[in-house]
Amino acid sequence: MIEWNIQSRAHACEACGKSFADKEVYHTLLFDERTGFRRLDICRGCWDKQYSEGARERKGFVSYWQGIYELPPPPVEPIHKENAESLLRKLVEINDPRYAPAMYILAVMLERKRLLKVKEQVVRDGQRVFIYEHPRTGDVFTVVDPVLQLNQLDAVQRDVAELLEHGLNPAVPQSPGGAGPAAEVAQAQEPAAEGAASSPADGGTTDLAGAETGASSAKA
Repeated sequence: MIEWNIQSRAHACEACGKSFADKEVYHTLLFDERTGFRRLDICRGCWDKQYSEGARERKGFVSYWQGIYELPPPPVEPIHKENAESLLRKLVEINDPRYAPAMYILAVMLERKRLLKVKEQVVRDGQRVFIYEHPRTGDVFTVVDPVLQLNQLDAVQRDVAELLEHGLNPAVPQSPGGAGPAAEVAQAQEPAAEGAASSPADGGTTDLAGAETGASSAKA
């Protein structure tokens, strides 16, 4: 079974323990340890001394990228209405395979608006897994490709729109008509070709809606 998880960017170097400064460049390595993906965030000094040579040859190496650390924003009051990012985080934490199609569509939506970026795609336990990073927070999401067929899109669209409107435990019935989340989800799911829904292609793009995805969020 694939483990969907969120790995947050570290606030200190994995090697030396020194806290990252705001706007400091860091290096990230991702390894597949079979029990899950393990992320290492390394400062520039430790990277040059210990990791720049041979890191990609280590057992389980999956991906490498470089980022710029940003100090976490101050806490804000929680919002009650779901948006695509908050809903995706909840579904990832629940780790219920029933929500795999919804998670995939939400990730595509966030990618379209450049709120998530595909860093890597791997095949694990016979399933294609996309590794997304949230550029602002540095969080890493692993999302399984459910290989959606065109005849499944309507049902997934309704599911995602309902989740966005009412959350995981809706207290009120969905109101009829209107644009809102359903319209945006539908836009993210317009099929590009007959037969099957497209997936993010090699290099981090997808054509699920007949257009290149940079990311998309249902509600900011």
